Amino acid sequence: MDSKATIKQRLEQHQDTIQRILADEQLQDTISKVVDTIVDCFSKGGKVFFCGNGGSAADAQHLAAEFSGRFYIDRGVLPSEALHCNTSYMTAVANDYSFDIVYARLIAGIGKEGDILVGLSTSGNSANIVKAFEICKEKGIKTVGFTGETGGKMKVVSDYLINVPSTDTPRIQEAHITIGHIVCELVEAAIFTNK
Repeated sequence: MDSKATIKQRLEQHQDTIQRILADEQLQDTISKVVDTIVDCFSKGGKVFFCGNGGSAADAQHLAAEFSGRFYIDRGVLPSEALHCNTSYMTAVANDYSFDIVYARLIAGIGKEGDILVGLSTSGNSANIVKAFEICKEKGIKTVGFTGETGGKMKVVSDYLINVPSTDTPRIQEAHITIGHIVCELVEAAIFTNK
């Protein structure tokens, strides 16, 4: 394998995915609506929760930290957390019940109407996120799905679907973080600089 050729090819694939997002005004409109929804949530005292599996769990934790810590601005806390960070809870529920309900059970216990759950799944078919989103519908918790091109099963259970126009997992995850960072920046600016 020619490593330089592979590096160039992967960067071109990344660039192509970003170009496709740039050309998709409807997707950009959805991202803007997500920003407005999160600003409204935080402004009314709500929390934003994140969840994902594998690399998407790492991305979920990363984005939650951008809100609860800081992004560009030294400011107060925006209450946000990733649902998978309590490993004792995760392993107990997965072992005693099913891994498919780990997020649904937790959001049922700690989420409240007016909160938001952001689920990251490149396929859009993660059963534990789909089940959590179904619980959110019952509780009046808004849902934001970050997926790949088709949206998978999350397409029909997400209030807002950010479906990256790609079927390649690494490119989708890269775009999720790019979009997530943009959302964090705009939410932070709206709450802390537009007063």
